[in-house]
Amino acid sequence: MLLRLRVSLPDRPGGLGQVAKALGALGADILQVTVLEREAGRAVDDFTVSWPGPVTAAEARERLSAMPGVRVEGVWATKEVPGSAPDYDLLMHVAAEPARGFATLVDALPALCGAEWSVAVADGAVRHASLAAPAEFELPEPPPRAICVEAKEVRLMLLPVLTAGLHVVVARAEGPLFHRAEVERAARIVDVVSKLAARAS
Repeated sequence: MLLRLRVSLPDRPGGLGQVAKALGALGADILQVTVLEREAGRAVDDFTVSWPGPVTAAEARERLSAMPGVRVEGVWATKEVPGSAPDYDLLMHVAAEPARGFATLVDALPALCGAEWSVAVADGAVRHASLAAPAEFELPEPPPRAICVEAKEVRLMLLPVLTAGLHVVVARAEGPLFHRAEVERAARIVDVVSKLAARAS
């Protein structure tokens, strides 16, 4: 089972190694580590791990939280394959068919962002939707810039595409709020896709 674990830990030599050692002792195989931030003496890292057998998010959280100084901010299942380059694959598909740019983007964003679904909304209507997305979606107050919010126990990333008059929404039902590093990455991808799509219109 592939899991993502967001862990806050003391930013000191050996801190990351202690978490890695604890994960190994629990039988988890670390496939990827992404450093999201380093501030005020703490680091926030995302671990993508292969965990043998079924394990619940609560079990993983409980086992890691026993470590001194470690806070587990979220544990959730993921389909993102470490070592692949999904950003580049997405942009290559959009460059090949820019007229389908936003549909391709919406289909790809859940896997890119460790989320469940994504939609593109314009004028109150869903224009494009990923496979697991709801047929209808009421956009919260549209933001002028990329942000994340929590609404009805779902974490949402709201990505405005002002030039196209729409908003891309990415939803995560499990795990923590989207980190600002995730929001910035998604916003850059959306910006490139919107520029490629504009050339096709």
